[in-house]
Amino acid sequence: MGSGTVTDWQGKNVTVAGLGVSGIPAAKVLHARGANVTVVNDGDDARARAQAEELEALGITVRLGDGATLPEGTELIVTAPGWKPDKPLFAAAREAGLEIWGDVELAWRLRGPDAAPWLAVTGTNGKTTTVQMLASILKAAGLRTAAVGNIGVSLLDAVLGDEPYDVLAVELSSYQLHWAPSLRAHSAVVLNIAPDHLDWHGSMEAYAADKGRIYEGNRVACVYNVADKATEDLVREADVEEGCRAIGFTLGSPAPSQLGVVDGILVDRAFVENRQKNAQELAEVADVNPPAPHNIANALAAAALARAYGVPPAAVRDGLRAFTPDAHRIAHVADVDGVAYVDDSKATNTHAAEASLAAYDSIVWIAGGLAKGAVFEELVAKSAKRLRAAVLIGADRGLIREALARHAPEVPVVDLDRTDTGAMLAAVQEARRLAVAGDTVLLAPACASMDMFANYNQRGDAFAEAVRELGAGA
Repeated sequence: MGSGTVTDWQGKNVTVAGLGVSGIPAAKVLHARGANVTVVNDGDDARARAQAEELEALGITVRLGDGATLPEGTELIVTAPGWKPDKPLFAAAREAGLEIWGDVELAWRLRGPDAAPWLAVTGTNGKTTTVQMLASILKAAGLRTAAVGNIGVSLLDAVLGDEPYDVLAVELSSYQLHWAPSLRAHSAVVLNIAPDHLDWHGSMEAYAADKGRIYEGNRVACVYNVADKATEDLVREADVEEGCRAIGFTLGSPAPSQLGVVDGILVDRAFVENRQKNAQELAEVADVNPPAPHNIANALAAAALARAYGVPPAAVRDGLRAFTPDAHRIAHVADVDGVAYVDDSKATNTHAAEASLAAYDSIVWIAGGLAKGAVFEELVAKSAKRLRAAVLIGADRGLIREALARHAPEVPVVDLDRTDTGAMLAAVQEARRLAVAGDTVLLAPACASMDMFANYNQRGDAFAEAVRELGAGA
């Protein structure tokens, strides 16, 4: 099918891999364009059967419990992003010389001739916040936009809907980028790279390479993190359009072609005349909510993409002021007896937890859950001086306990050997006992939540509820 946009789907035999949040819309869109669609799915439970019934009513073929076999006559595969590249279905497709697209690739190919350009964001941590900040800045500039992709509005809906957009703020995961070979953004950023999803990608190198795909073919700016050399290396390796610039962001004073911070002011030395000498004030650190270091970095990345698109400085300031972070992202829950209680349940890996811990000086840390193969030595070693105490919960808390014993032996540790629904209340009560006025009790688990909770949202809600109980009894 080549790399151009497919305009004639009539009679094309397309196999959609996976039902799910991307598979079902993809199947419907392709069917509506005249393709012969077959959906294959590994699972065959009640939910899958109900979804299959809905698609079959439209005339779409669905094969449940058989995601491994390539349907005869398939000309293209469109996969849910989470399907691993080593699946037998894909091996068979490659053997047959077929292209494999993800939902992002499909959306990119289905764009109209006057489609809105994409400002794209990826990274191990901070993607959603940065994309939401970017959308807020673009809106403050009077542009029609939306936060889309791995967040909010689906890309297919954004590309095919009736809403006319000037520009899109697009969050992309490493999975989505793996299956999006022809994506070409206006400008893009890789916020940071830390070990994550290695079971899916197979290696750190493969994970980084998939993140780096976001820079391929960029037209205006490849934005990178000065503090994370791996992101700059990806820019150097990218094949971009002539004239595309490398733009750094830093929490320090910016060099030319960078955005950074000077005396509490976010400044731009990239998109100004005579950047060797001049700097443009964009906003105050106090305009960033919350003004934690990693969140200021997110704001600088969002500002860089917005400035690459031509947004004026005042819109950066107004957009950052208007932005409110999602729940469970370094959210201040309450102060009780002079102690701040902060919910960063979204810190589901060590890199995110390290950024969260760096935001406070004296911390009673609530951590633990499912480690997913993570190691905690570096996290604890870097954060030890900030820890007053630690309260550990969850299935893999022992790994954190051992790291604390090695790298922070003087830090008191409470090991809660329970996974029932009352465990979070017990953890918060222990944290209160250990904290003194001026401390922060920080839920930054550095682990996934599924050993005890349905998701990180539920874990954060349990923490907030426990803090409210403390406050009621204060």
